[in-house]
Amino acid sequence: MDKIMTWSKTHQGRKLIRFTSVSVISTVVSALVIAFVYGLKIIRNEVDATLFGNLVAAFPSYRLNRQWTWGKTGRSHVRKELLPFAAMTTLGISFSLLGASYARHLVHAHHWDHLVNTGLVVTANLVSFAIFWVLKLMVFNRIFHVDEAQEIEALLSEEELPPATRPRSP
Repeated sequence: MDKIMTWSKTHQGRKLIRFTSVSVISTVVSALVIAFVYGLKIIRNEVDATLFGNLVAAFPSYRLNRQWTWGKTGRSHVRKELLPFAAMTTLGISFSLLGASYARHLVHAHHWDHLVNTGLVVTANLVSFAIFWVLKLMVFNRIFHVDEAQEIEALLSEEELPPATRPRSP
């Protein structure tokens, strides 16, 4: 447990915790939007509701990841940041749409209550997010990689480093 606590105080540990937090936030946003628009029959199609919910969640996901997780400020770089994020988001949404299509099949095949159908559509979306989480972490870490933090940690004195990362003295 001490190793986990020490690691969570490192730059990489804090970044992973922040990325996970943003993933949870965007997942909750998409699930709530899908539940709202599909559950209240504002959007009656499962696939369309899933698409809408995920598009809405993409905006806070980008901003929070860029600014909070990776510490980027200023204008976004189209080729290095926006396009890769849009590509990964499109891939994730596409996978979610496959899940929504399967949910739609189940909904129409079984004629369940609309509340059960709504839960099924939201669950399909949550499972899709879980599958893409690790992939997104790896890709986004490369997109928003900031060398400054590693340079700062390299300049810290031994006393300023977390105990687990300090060099051992002979």
